[in-house]
Amino acid sequence: MKLYTRTGDDGTTGLFGGARVSKVHPRIEAYGTVDEVNACVGMAAVTATDDRLKKLLHALQSLLFDVGADLATPTDSRYADKVRRISEADVSQMEKWIDECEEGTPPIQTFILPGGTDTAARLHLARTVARRAERSLLLMMEEDKVDSVILQWVNRLSDLLFAAARYANHTAGVPDVPWKPAEH
Repeated sequence: MKLYTRTGDDGTTGLFGGARVSKVHPRIEAYGTVDEVNACVGMAAVTATDDRLKKLLHALQSLLFDVGADLATPTDSRYADKVRRISEADVSQMEKWIDECEEGTPPIQTFILPGGTDTAARLHLARTVARRAERSLLLMMEEDKVDSVILQWVNRLSDLLFAAARYANHTAGVPDVPWKPAEH
């Protein structure tokens, strides 16, 4: 099978189930941005030196792929029952991971700038893309039906990435970068 199909040359793409929509459709924007988060998490994972963090990031990447598949498959698709849907259990797992990342990190005293270690900086970038994914999902939900639990999961995603960035700095013995207001 060839990588290129030429079916998207007209500016459309196929959803799982066969329907074709514009490549700028809110659903495509939502799962495309989730895919972008996944790529950012992958960039962070390759620099992570802590085995626990690497394992978490790889598990998160698999879940992000599930989120993308969930969003790419409308609930009325003929393949809707073939896709793993994000659940309350997945939201609980995210909260558990957040709590684990926060264990042992110093309390936050001020806003934190993206930075510290290379891994932490990459996770902060992933966090900002996750926030955009959340905004894209909200726009999609204005037009399309999707279970609201996926919005909860995506909201936890940026929290997890923030906590993971702080964890990456902490385990490397590098302090978070505090925000200091610019002087005039």
